[in-house]
Amino acid sequence: MFDSWPSAPPMTTGATQDAQTWRPAFRRGAGSAVCKRAMDVTLAGLAFLFLLPAYLLIALAIVAETRGPILFRQRRTGLDGKVFTILKFRSMTVTEDGDRIVHASRGDKRVTRVGVFIRATSLDELPQLLNVILGDMSLVGPRPHALAHDAHYGALLSHYGARFAVRPGLTGLAQVQGLRGEIHQLSCMARRIEADVAYARDWSFRDDLLIIARTAPLLLKRVNAY
Repeated sequence: MFDSWPSAPPMTTGATQDAQTWRPAFRRGAGSAVCKRAMDVTLAGLAFLFLLPAYLLIALAIVAETRGPILFRQRRTGLDGKVFTILKFRSMTVTEDGDRIVHASRGDKRVTRVGVFIRATSLDELPQLLNVILGDMSLVGPRPHALAHDAHYGALLSHYGARFAVRPGLTGLAQVQGLRGEIHQLSCMARRIEADVAYARDWSFRDDLLIIARTAPLLLKRVNAY
């Protein structure tokens, strides 16, 4: 989809100050990639086992409310542009994975009652721990988008493809900067991509730990999650 990933793409006009001024707290060492993968497998594996009762309860709630699959599967773009299938708990009455996918919005009628809760608390993302264990994703990295959105925004934002230099993540720099929620104009996505590109260029293992620490309180605040 994208032929090359520029190492240090320029920031677009009007980018957020957060994305432009973020600097890594630590330099990336020679063993950062190994430490990152080890952390991914260890923490994701432990979390998956610990959360098995929650998986069961959410699955039962989904089945009790609406017909359809428990898990939502959709193709996303990962490391170096490789396509993988992301897993989520189904939170909508639709399971879109085509050339045109509508972003979720506030008060979206497609979201089920169970879906409202699990989306607000990010519990719908729990099955992605399996994506992390399999190596499709990391705990920290740019959030992966649907293929239709990659094609759309990749044509509008010149440095969009730079985010594929790293594995996509469960959380990332954009998320801890509050760049999530409804996409109602191009600048909303542009700000997220600025943060994604900054992370892909400058990440380090120890900075990943800081991002994970900053993510935990955000899950309790339910900011821009619907």
